[in-house]
Amino acid sequence: MAAKKTDNPAGEIPFEEGIKKLEAIVEEMEGDDLPLEKLLKRYEEGTRLAKGCQAKLEDAELKIQKLQPNADGEDELVDDDSVES
Repeated sequence: MAAKKTDNPAGEIPFEEGIKKLEAIVEEMEGDDLPLEKLLKRYEEGTRLAKGCQAKLEDAELKIQKLQPNADGEDELVDDDSVES
C-alpha cells in the first residue's frame, strides 16, 4: 500500500505547530527508550522541521525589513526595488 500523501507537507505547517513538534521530538530523543532506528527517524524529522521553521523566520524578517511608512504615515509592504540600501 502506498504512503498517504498529505496536502500540507512538513515545510508548510504553521510555524507554531512546527515548534511544538520539534519540542516533542527533542523530549522524546532525550529519553533512553528509543531504539537507534527510531532515534534516527526522529532526528531526520526534527532537522526537516527546523529548516522549515528557520525559513519561515527568515521570510518574516524580510517582510518586516520591507515595511516602510507611506505618505499617510501608515506602514506598507514595499517591493525589493524601492527599499533603499
